[in-house]
Amino acid sequence: MLKNKIYILILLVAVGVSSCSEYQKVLNKGSVEEQYTTATKLYEDQKYNKAIQLFEKITPSYRGKPQMERIQFMIAQSHYNTKLYTLAAYYFDKFVKNYPKSSKLEESAYLSAHSHFLASPVYSLDQKDTKEAITALQNFLYMYPNSDKVAEANDNIKILTNKLEKKSFEIAKQYYQTEDYIAAIVAFDNLLGEFLGTSYKEEAMYIKFKSAYELGINSYFIKKETRLVDAKKAHERFKRSYPKSEYLEETEKLVLNLDKELNSLIALKTEKNGL
Repeated sequence: MLKNKIYILILLVAVGVSSCSEYQKVLNKGSVEEQYTTATKLYEDQKYNKAIQLFEKITPSYRGKPQMERIQFMIAQSHYNTKLYTLAAYYFDKFVKNYPKSSKLEESAYLSAHSHFLASPVYSLDQKDTKEAITALQNFLYMYPNSDKVAEANDNIKILTNKLEKKSFEIAKQYYQTEDYIAAIVAFDNLLGEFLGTSYKEEAMYIKFKSAYELGINSYFIKKETRLVDAKKAHERFKRSYPKSEYLEETEKLVLNLDKELNSLIALKTEKNGL
């Protein structure tokens, strides 16, 4: 039994070595036609990395020929299936531009947009790719409004948009945590202005008020009254938007402090004017 297993293992290794040897032979010394046939077979067998090597090698020879349409699609699909999404997006984009009458045009347009979506990084990193993905998906929806991929594309846009919202919210929140209250207020205003229906709206308005509160309470005399009033206005907007917010118990107490500070300033001004 053990001898049989060893024999099978040796046979498999031999077949693997032979297969690898045949591949290298075709890659290095095969004719263009042999390389095309082998690349296609490897693609169909889902051996995408090897297929890509051969496809890239034969591309110059097939440029302008009928086979090039199929080659370019298989190259794009191979990159997609090996999770090289940035490259996949590039090749699918290229396919769409080069073959506007292809039967695979809609599929390629979607896979291009979806590759951009999959290439989008976590929210904490630079979001350039995320914005490109949203644009790609929106372009797909514009070109193919009746596609069976419409719902999925819209869901992906929501995911990407939420990623941008979270990035914007966390930046604003970080300004607050580092006590850069002016920058925090501006950043929260940008968030609320750019993403009108954001799920972070309540918390953003709450922390914006707290930023305005800290800025007002800790301001120099010459700017203090204006900033205290601005903080009260920020709270009024927050309270109107979320009259049942769990944060109101805390913020109402802070408003009392704002009123005390304002009353003290008014009394001080009155005293100075009396003098």
